[in-house]
Amino acid sequence: MQTFLFYFIVFIIYSFLGWLSEVIYGFAIDKKIINRGFLIGPICPIYGFGAIFMILYLVKYKNDPIVVFILGAFICTLLEYITSYLMEKLFKVRWWDYSNFKFNINGRVCLYFSSMFGIGAILTICFINPIIINIVNLIPNTLMIIISIILLVLFLLDIITSFNIINKVKLTAQNVSKDYTEEINKKVNDILQNKIFQTRLLNAFPKFKFINHQKHKK
Repeated sequence: MQTFLFYFIVFIIYSFLGWLSEVIYGFAIDKKIINRGFLIGPICPIYGFGAIFMILYLVKYKNDPIVVFILGAFICTLLEYITSYLMEKLFKVRWWDYSNFKFNINGRVCLYFSSMFGIGAILTICFINPIIINIVNLIPNTLMIIISIILLVLFLLDIITSFNIINKVKLTAQNVSKDYTEEINKKVNDILQNKIFQTRLLNAFPKFKFINHQKHKK
């Protein structure tokens, strides 16, 4: 139990750091601060899962940066591909598309961001993780339980709320009678522009594309 709580807190920390890196990257590109990710709160769970996998399997290679780079890039790229695929199948939306990047796979992942993941893996395993592990180890057991319960409740509430919002966006798209994906995107944006949480989601994924529901109706 104590081990689970330990890794859960580490998961939340890395999910926050991943969210922070997304915000900083977005600001550097678009010159504005956007709450990135699917969840309302300041976390991106995909980074948390990626970090946990790397901690469990790559720490033993921390003295070999090349191996960490390759395996870290592979793990995170695989997670990104799976996430893209599942979210598209679940909500009928392509949330991001790397088709304009060279060496991409179905627009879901690309070499550029895979390389960034590899660099991030080196920074994480060789520099960041030892600091985080030491800090979390300093938390008394009782306090760790309290913190974990609070974070878990907030995390679950965020998941439920955020997926409900995503589902509303999906239903809005389904109710739009348009033949082309571009028209669906524009119409949905017009409908949701005054709805705070839905607008936040669309701003977080400005290149989203709805799967044309009309084509699937036979």
